[in-house]
Amino acid sequence: MATTPAPTESKSRPPGTRSVLRDSAFLRLWAGTTASGLATWALPFVLGLAVLQRELGAAGLGLVLAARTAGFLAAVAVGGVLADRHSRRAVVLWSALAAAAAAPLLAVGLGRSLLLMTAAAALAGAGQGACRPAFQALTAEVVDPGRRQQANAATTLAVRSSTLAGPALTALLAAFVDVATLLLGIGLLWLVAALLPGRGGPAAAGAPDAPRPRRASLRAEFVDGIREARRHPWFLAGLGALTAVIALGYSATSVALPLISRDRYATEWVLAAATTAYTVGALGGALLTARLRPRSQGWVAFAGLAAYGFAPLSLMLPVHPAVVIGAYAVAGIGIELFNVPWFTATQREVAPDKLARVSSLDFLVSYGLAPVGLALIAPAIHAFGVTLVLGACAAACFLVPAAAALVPTARHFGRPPVRPGD
Repeated sequence: MATTPAPTESKSRPPGTRSVLRDSAFLRLWAGTTASGLATWALPFVLGLAVLQRELGAAGLGLVLAARTAGFLAAVAVGGVLADRHSRRAVVLWSALAAAAAAPLLAVGLGRSLLLMTAAAALAGAGQGACRPAFQALTAEVVDPGRRQQANAATTLAVRSSTLAGPALTALLAAFVDVATLLLGIGLLWLVAALLPGRGGPAAAGAPDAPRPRRASLRAEFVDGIREARRHPWFLAGLGALTAVIALGYSATSVALPLISRDRYATEWVLAAATTAYTVGALGGALLTARLRPRSQGWVAFAGLAAYGFAPLSLMLPVHPAVVIGAYAVAGIGIELFNVPWFTATQREVAPDKLARVSSLDFLVSYGLAPVGLALIAPAIHAFGVTLVLGACAAACFLVPAAAALVPTARHFGRPPVRPGD
């Protein structure tokens, strides 16, 4: 399998001898990625505040968020191709600038034009979708292979921390500024994401700006990325398992947890505590994976992914709220035990000149099927009952990753790692 070479600027030092947090190139990329993650999280929360303040209706909120999702899915595949064709830094720049431009349009349309807000949300989603695979590939250019897991864990820590602290901070700001100003603040975050990251190293096929004699169509190059993904059985298995957990497990708990918190426990506290526990668990999982180097990395990652099944399982029976909260904490730990090694293995094993396309396939499939799961879970609960649906989804969370772990090359997410003295 192809191995991503270390960037030119990192070859002068042995990988892993210096903390990635002392690398200025990574810190700029980390700050930009964190800003984009915070902006991505903040938009639906701020729009929710607009609903509370009666500047946007519930139906309008659904339409705007659907437009953002549609923009994301439409752009993520194109963004992956462009990031492999051209400078990944340039793709991050222009996609984040597009998302930044959407923020003032949303502010102008708020309370005035739902059509303008819908179009602006689609533009914001497109910017978000195009920059995601480019950020993933740029990490492989900026950070040498020995420190990528630490880099991915640091990025996850930043995003999870902002998700944990963000609601309180945004609610505090909302006491002093209006929703339109908060939307402009989201635009400033996207400007940081656009302008702060530095230039990456050269891609495997040559410098990103090097002229190539012949170009295939966007469709042909995306299909070429699919072929590259098919070369890695562990990737296809992991993508299938991740999609099942998101589309079934995550969707089921997203719908069922608010209902159960209200109807079974008669309080919103369980909902808030469980979602907070999930984020805190994810922070712990990211800290753990920054140092964890198990011999069977893939098996540990799939076990972590399967741990999400404890979340729907805890909602099936009238257990003490502490059981639900603990299950969500375990699920949070497990999801990062999967995510960080998954991103690191993709950066290591996939051919460098196809990395953005393969990453875009990851986002396209796993995120693309999530709305389908959300749309089907509520009717399924109405037809079959919440206990049966949660049980089926919990079983899928446990069984699909277990089956994926049996696929060839899944044990190590590719080749077994080379250890000193082997």
